[in-house]
Amino acid sequence: MLARPSAHNLRITCQTLIIGGIGAAIAEAMNAPIAVLTGPALLVSLAALGGLRTGIDDTVRNLIFLLVGVSIGSGVDASATQAMLRWPFAFAALGVMLWATLWLCGQILHRGFGLDRRSAYLAAAPGHLSFVVGLSTGLNLDTTRIVVIQSVRLLALTLSVPAIALGFGLELTGQVLPPGDPMAWTDLGLLLFAGLALGYALDKIGLPAPLLIGGMLASAFGHASDITPGVMHPWLSYAGLMTVGTLIGARFNGITRKALASSLVAGLTVTTLTVLMALAAALPVAYALGFDPTHVLIAFAPGGLETMIAMGVVLGANPGFVAAAHVTRLLFLTALLPAFVGRLKRA
Repeated sequence: MLARPSAHNLRITCQTLIIGGIGAAIAEAMNAPIAVLTGPALLVSLAALGGLRTGIDDTVRNLIFLLVGVSIGSGVDASATQAMLRWPFAFAALGVMLWATLWLCGQILHRGFGLDRRSAYLAAAPGHLSFVVGLSTGLNLDTTRIVVIQSVRLLALTLSVPAIALGFGLELTGQVLPPGDPMAWTDLGLLLFAGLALGYALDKIGLPAPLLIGGMLASAFGHASDITPGVMHPWLSYAGLMTVGTLIGARFNGITRKALASSLVAGLTVTTLTVLMALAAALPVAYALGFDPTHVLIAFAPGGLETMIAMGVVLGANPGFVAAAHVTRLLFLTALLPAFVGRLKRA
């Protein structure tokens, strides 16, 4: 997870982060919703599509995820424990929604956009990109088009979810931290060390974004037990979230404009359908559990794990609920995708 980055990777990382910082500043000046995420994602993606080499070194990315996880965990309170008793119903609804989304979007990509059936189902997958790429490569499918459609989905979701939140009447203040005094530096160091250790353990069992989840678990325990009171220092939290937004845009690195144009409509169609399916599942779950509909939508939205968790914090959602829903989504997809593709292969 943590290796010494090369000078070349560090140069590209610094270049990409500067572009992301400029994007965040422009978005802030325009009062864009969730500017710390949407601004970098949009500007870096445009730079990548313009031919500029973009990317974040893996070690830098993982350390940032650890920092973001600790920041997210500082917002966990006692209500999370009470809510856990209600979550099984939400997870059942999530599983049904994922199956329906995968089937419907796969059919549309196959019949409407000409992808073969197996490529269509993998391109329709609402998340789990690394697993999707592994399957498509092993089956010798149209991996490039699958990745383009998935990248369009991720960027479109990052830009559209804040707009949907505004449509629900939610006021987006730009607050990225729970209110409170900054935690002591010694407490922050303790949480980072504990999160790193947990992250290594989670990585061994194959959990996605292990340092993000490890940092969040360590911080949640520290704050629930009042061992490490206080919230993340604002400038550190802002830097972490800005890097998450930058990573979204950097996914377009190496994708040609021709490849993007050929799959843009397909990607936007899939994104629209997945958001509508998530919304259709989120509304009854929110009503039944007494949650804010926007918060459940964040938990059900098929965006990147780290991106949706970070966005949930900005929108004030329960971080434990959002994280649990997205990890469960990946576990469901790990079972559903081979079932869909394997069934077609046998046929």
